[in-house]
Amino acid sequence: MAGGPLLSATALQGHPLWSARTRGLLLGGYVAATFLSFPHPVAGRVLDLGAVVSWLGPALLLLGIDGLDWKRAGRAALVAGLAAHTAVMHWIYVVTVTYGHAPALLGIVAPMALALYVAAFTGVFGAIWGRLCQHRLAGVWTAALLWTAVDHARSFVLTGFPWATLGYAQHENTALLGLASATGVYGLSFTTALGGAALAAVARAWMRGGVAGLLPSRSVWAALAVVAALHAVGLGLRRPIPEDAPTVRVAAIQGNIDQDVKWSPEWRDETVTIYEQLTRRAVREGGAQIVVWPESAVPGHAGSDPALRARLARLGRETGVSLVVGAVGLDTDAQGERLFFDSAFFIDPDGTFTDRYDKSHLVPFGEYVPLRGLLGSVLGAVARGMARTDVSAGLGPRAVEVPTPGAPGGPVVRAGVPICYELLFPDLVRRFVGDGAEVLFAITNDAWYGRTGAPYQFLAITALRSAETGVWTVRAANTGISAIIDATGEVREQTPIFERHWIAADVPLRRPADGSTLYVRFGDVFAWSCWAALVIRTLPAIRRMRGRTNPPDEKR
Repeated sequence: MAGGPLLSATALQGHPLWSARTRGLLLGGYVAATFLSFPHPVAGRVLDLGAVVSWLGPALLLLGIDGLDWKRAGRAALVAGLAAHTAVMHWIYVVTVTYGHAPALLGIVAPMALALYVAAFTGVFGAIWGRLCQHRLAGVWTAALLWTAVDHARSFVLTGFPWATLGYAQHENTALLGLASATGVYGLSFTTALGGAALAAVARAWMRGGVAGLLPSRSVWAALAVVAALHAVGLGLRRPIPEDAPTVRVAAIQGNIDQDVKWSPEWRDETVTIYEQLTRRAVREGGAQIVVWPESAVPGHAGSDPALRARLARLGRETGVSLVVGAVGLDTDAQGERLFFDSAFFIDPDGTFTDRYDKSHLVPFGEYVPLRGLLGSVLGAVARGMARTDVSAGLGPRAVEVPTPGAPGGPVVRAGVPICYELLFPDLVRRFVGDGAEVLFAITNDAWYGRTGAPYQFLAITALRSAETGVWTVRAANTGISAIIDATGEVREQTPIFERHWIAADVPLRRPADGSTLYVRFGDVFAWSCWAALVIRTLPAIRRMRGRTNPPDEKR
């Protein structure tokens, strides 16, 4: 069998160490390892151990469900996944209670409800793994293929929610980060799961034969060799933009407007004034040619409110720079109904509004309510901060031309502007670059998350988008973290959270002659290849199951 079986489903059930208590400790270790695989603020510092700890998560989960039939393995993985991802996404409490004004009880339930979506995939992983063990098909390679396929499924099933995908834990692993330019984040998931499965195999061997059993099998040696090789491949794929590439001076503005007053009419003038002042400083002191404001920085309809529109146009003319401004877009449909969009407006140095990009992938229950007619009144009764009107989705990712100061009709930068939630979806962001974007301006409002791990986890996600697409990203966040990220996914500069701030940098542009990354050109081919290999690998089990459920007709 390719890769060799790790161990049959029943081989450890009689082992003296394989008690219910031991199994509980292993699954508890998986919960702890998953939590520690992603960044969290602790005592004023950021604890980010993913590059080391993330290898343990898959290993401990595999050991924890070993020896269980497929139903029990699925249930155990589901419960462990629910605990792990509730811990990782504890910040949902702040979103629902602090800013959604929901009761505390709902704030406790909300992280569990969101984690249940992720845990369902962990449960599916456990159930399939248990079935494969029964058919002696559960090798180290199968574990990595299955884990990657499940991670990929989270990006599109029920519109997707790929937060805390395993590969993001490796965002500070410089060697492995380069692999993303070919495989997307899923190559990092595959490598980490493969290494974890190899660790689990070594642990099983020790439990079977003590110290003498620690010598890895050929399949484990091969897995470890591939993990090392993939690090080398990642280093080889790192392609920084050439030093002689044209650059543009870009500033990101961090207004630090508290979410509780952000949409208050009394704060509207003050909010715009803060952003105007920071923009003038970024131009005067930082030499910015393009200034990027965060998502919904302007508390109003920037395109249709005459006074607000005139004020922004005046700022563009005064500073002589291009502005990228997050605000509400407003249109009407054929029936005369108003449509609201989460938008980025583009204002050139002479004050002309040149374009508008509308966010296309919206947040379920945040920007729209699925089955609003059925659920809207119920949710509105328990969450007073919930919007009464859905946001409309834009047409999809595209590059936008942004003029920069210079000669008449001077240089134009083609930029992609993924807005907040869109940054979670690798295939969506790559389409900005596929349409010709030379740089990404990522705009978001992370004020919802408070001082939790979410802003740091979201920064790691954004860094992977640069590593995948091979372009620099300028990230503007209302309360932080705003950042400058280079084409290899390294964060060059970042702001502290909950401080009024601006940062500026000379950002190299990836021109067409530089070529696109493999991921931009081919998308999730690697992830789909894992699906295909997994299906091929499991065909024998499928045939056996079908043979038992559909016995051949008896001869008459």
